[in-house]
Amino acid sequence: MDRIAIVLGLTLLVTGWGIAEALLHLRSLLRIPFRIHVNGTRGKSSVTRLIAAGLRAGGIRTCAKTTGTLPRMIMPDGKEYPIYRPSRANVIEQVRIIDNAREIKAEAMVIECMALIPFLQWLSELHLVRGTHGVITNARADHLDVMGPDETDVAKALAGMVPRRGKLFTAERRHLDIFQMASDDRGTQLIPITAEEVAGITEEDLGGFVYTEHAENVALALRVCEDLGVDRATALRGMWEASPDPGAMTTHQLDFFGRSVIFVNGFAANDPESTERIWDMALQKHPGVSKRVAVFNCRADRPDRSLQLARACVTWTPADHYVLIGTGTYIFAKFATEAGLDPLRVIFAEDRRVEEIFESILDLGGKSCLVMGMGNIGGPGLPLVRFFRNRSTYQEASAST
Repeated sequence: MDRIAIVLGLTLLVTGWGIAEALLHLRSLLRIPFRIHVNGTRGKSSVTRLIAAGLRAGGIRTCAKTTGTLPRMIMPDGKEYPIYRPSRANVIEQVRIIDNAREIKAEAMVIECMALIPFLQWLSELHLVRGTHGVITNARADHLDVMGPDETDVAKALAGMVPRRGKLFTAERRHLDIFQMASDDRGTQLIPITAEEVAGITEEDLGGFVYTEHAENVALALRVCEDLGVDRATALRGMWEASPDPGAMTTHQLDFFGRSVIFVNGFAANDPESTERIWDMALQKHPGVSKRVAVFNCRADRPDRSLQLARACVTWTPADHYVLIGTGTYIFAKFATEAGLDPLRVIFAEDRRVEEIFESILDLGGKSCLVMGMGNIGGPGLPLVRFFRNRSTYQEASAST
């Protein structure tokens, strides 16, 4: 009997604790009038930063949290602080972030969704963030092992974070029917960004950024800011002053003992569509190089991504050499060569240090070469970017697409 009483008492204690935490979290949410939940395949971190910068410029006390390459908490004065994680990333982290925003009396919180599993995307929105505004940048074929098997399933997974009785903004055009269905189900207004709105972002607008931003991202962020009462000119001025995400696409030019090396960091754009787009942009911008080197950073725990990129890259404008780094490079090599890639163009650098990878690239590049990193920013990806950045004579940043 005593044991039953103890178990019952502990059960009631844990249940009461859970209810109390839920009520405290709800109180934190209700004290932040505007909660903007940002999701999508590509560009989440960039759009989160742009919206927050636009709202700050409009006089709205705004906090933001990005989940990209290096998670950051962005304060109302624009200062950034790294987010400490005692272990692996967990969506419960959002509770702590929202509580911090409440403590500093934020009027708006722009928060990047950190969930991939469809159920957790649903949980993040309906129980953790409860956004007044939802933002979906796009829906592309990535993380298919979790959200797949195809792009339509990715869109359905992303639709799980549509807010209740709020507004959903999206620059996606192919899967609007899915987002409309989810919006209707939750009593939410769907606001798609039109091609005309994107075309309305002029070269002058984009020229105000110290890095190369994408028109779709700017149009989407401006539309959200407008809905919250910040006029276009004010919001855009604030966005021009925003810092790019650490994982943003950057270009570094090196003059190394008479050799010209242009390195493009495309690691963050790790789905085939985005990667090809950046590859084409790089080729168009630097047509005069003698060699083109594609560096694929593989992960043994992401074989689906290696498979996708391997099969897709053979249909792109070809590189002269394909350098494979990271782990599980044999997966990429197997599927790429089966799809028609010349195996003589493949160089394995799985177990090499960053300095050795750099020397291999120099051996392949000749007098001038364009090098682009693709696949993943993790593992040797970020150290390789840092290696080129610290030796560059010129740098240009561009937000991920």
